[in-house]
Amino acid sequence: MLETTDQLAQYMGSLKGNFRAMDLEADSLHRYYEKLSLIQFTDGEQHQLIDPLAIEDMQPLKDYLKDAELWMHGADYDIVLMRKDLDIVPPVIWDTQIGARLLGVKKFGYGNLVEHYAGVEISKTSQKADWSKRPLTEKMREYAINDVLYLKTIVDQIVSQLHEKGRYEWFVESCQQARAKCLDRPLEKEDPWRISGAGRMKPRELAYLRSLWYWRDKEAQDWDRPTFMVCGNKQLIFWVNEAIKGQTPQLPKHYRTNRRNRFFDAITEAKQMEESLLPQKLKSKGKRFKDETFDKRVEDMLSKRDSIAHKLDIDASLLISRSVLESLAANEVKPEEILMKWQQELLQY
Repeated sequence: MLETTDQLAQYMGSLKGNFRAMDLEADSLHRYYEKLSLIQFTDGEQHQLIDPLAIEDMQPLKDYLKDAELWMHGADYDIVLMRKDLDIVPPVIWDTQIGARLLGVKKFGYGNLVEHYAGVEISKTSQKADWSKRPLTEKMREYAINDVLYLKTIVDQIVSQLHEKGRYEWFVESCQQARAKCLDRPLEKEDPWRISGAGRMKPRELAYLRSLWYWRDKEAQDWDRPTFMVCGNKQLIFWVNEAIKGQTPQLPKHYRTNRRNRFFDAITEAKQMEESLLPQKLKSKGKRFKDETFDKRVEDMLSKRDSIAHKLDIDASLLISRSVLESLAANEVKPEEILMKWQQELLQY
């Protein structure tokens, strides 16, 4: 494993050919302060583990990435990590998951693709490992390097089949759009406490939820563990429902006294909050205007979409999702504003 800046620079300077692929591991399942913990890189022949926790200056990798054309698998999360911890995202990212789906591959997880294209069944035993721990076990090293070891084999076949089926341009446009969407997403979510289920809550319920969400976040932060290790979102909603009914929430027995006290302080804060300070429900976009032919238009569009997808043997949602389709049917958006060119051509919108 590369552990110094000099080793990293030497490796990046020794790369051969035109193929480059990378995978990233973080410790998000084990720490509150998530960090990039391992990098797997390959040029198709030289497969390398890189330790960003040990390397003092990652500049040799950053210098390469700023102009790189890189292959990855399911790159969304990796792009978030690169933005946050490396402050750079390659201008071109080809995603094997997107390519496989455009070919109609039904099981498109990395392990599935390795089995499908390379005929090898790889172990998943280290999938939830703590990648910030050192030294890595031999089993963890093997799992990590496997994430790039078979990429060249997968890529060669996917690219060949995309060309054969005349779908390579779809792939190019889809990868470009996927990268752009990731970069458009804010790294920090506004009002992160508005979790699933909050939309139906009244102001006082929202006050309880917000107060308990920040209680959980502070507990996790002080403990340096992911928030789900304190409690899950469904549990927060359950406690809000108990509190709003005037019931005393029942806490897990393993909670220590200080954590319990801080929990009930949060409950009291929300209970005593003045009406004028209560968080408000988000304004809805309003009901979609539906004329008498709307449902018929949607059904006709869905039928057309499903028929095309069936002939192509791909997931119909790749052509257009139902929510986007309904927006088009309601004339809320234009096809060119929301669809890629290849989707517009196939659907004739």
